[in-house]
Amino acid sequence: MRRQWAAAEAKSYGWGGRSAVSRATGIAPNTISKGLLELARPARFVAGEVLRLRQPGGGRKRATVADPDLASALERLVDPVTRGDPESGLRWTCKSTTHLAGELQRHKHPASPRTVGRLLKAAGYSLQGNRKTQEGKQHVDRNAQFEHINATALAFQRRGQPVISVDTKKKELVGNFKNGGREWRPKGEPDAVLVHDFLDKKLGKAIPYGVYDLTANQGWVSVGIDHDTARFAAEAIYRWWKKMGSKRYPQARELLITADGGGSNASRSRLWKVALQELAGRLRMPIHVCHFPPGTSKWNKIEHRRFCHITQNWRGRPLVSHEVILNLIAHTTTAQGLKIKAQLDTGNYPTGLKVSNQQLATVNLHPAAFHGEWNYSILPADRKK
Repeated sequence: MRRQWAAAEAKSYGWGGRSAVSRATGIAPNTISKGLLELARPARFVAGEVLRLRQPGGGRKRATVADPDLASALERLVDPVTRGDPESGLRWTCKSTTHLAGELQRHKHPASPRTVGRLLKAAGYSLQGNRKTQEGKQHVDRNAQFEHINATALAFQRRGQPVISVDTKKKELVGNFKNGGREWRPKGEPDAVLVHDFLDKKLGKAIPYGVYDLTANQGWVSVGIDHDTARFAAEAIYRWWKKMGSKRYPQARELLITADGGGSNASRSRLWKVALQELAGRLRMPIHVCHFPPGTSKWNKIEHRRFCHITQNWRGRPLVSHEVILNLIAHTTTAQGLKIKAQLDTGNYPTGLKVSNQQLATVNLHPAAFHGEWNYSILPADRKK
């Protein structure tokens, strides 16, 4: 193409054009003459396309043709444990195309980073991140506990009794800090935020504790400013009941809570059971609890039916104040009709409280026959099972 372009320029120049173009471009006069001959030939077409100028077999050979072992050598470097030498030089380094090309050249396989990228794509490779799919060591009764939770929840729903899922969302720094995600804004006018994410002692942090009503597809979020403790969790459940639950279930006689096995509502937490005893007295009804097995918190309904939508709704927006956080939570909706209410909880919830054996003995606790450490009922103090 360069040859033909130079020939076209020389032709349009007229007499002396070949010499003038040669002096201006550095292209040899003979090369321009060859281009003039090619322009003089009528164009040949095959299936509507001009035939290529280069003769078959002309031009530089592909890297894999010149070096048949290049592709296999590259795969041994990319995946040294399964396809090659476990002691490969790139075993413990970032396998960028530049590093791979350098290692190939060190083993007498000349290749550029661009060639390496092309070969990797041709072999079915692509840039991949880590994916959380392995559960780790599983409890032997993991599936049985899931079945128990499902059966218990369905039984409560058939009787018209409330079933809620509870959990604490990730704590958020309050202030003009970067928040992950993007939103539509005028081009070149992103929100300016602080460079470093250091806690603002005046604004503090936000601790969203959520309550999700599985039957009504409604939720409540108490946004705390102190600590995520069992009493903070119990207070959030009580506020949900006063603001939403009692109106939705005026004939309720009992409450089922599904929760993770850790955190402020941990199955082993003594304070959680004491707080639920206090809550049962305030609600004047039995509270039944089913915990998810260890390592299965992502299966909690509140995670993928409520918290994920809140995160999407405030993506790319700095959480500059508690008011902003409350408004973003309360305006989170879905096409399936999710509704959420939110309220700031300014109470103090100190950590490090110890529950003695005597205090625990006062809890009207009734473990279930199946894994009583995960499934239990707490009745008001004046009631018997």
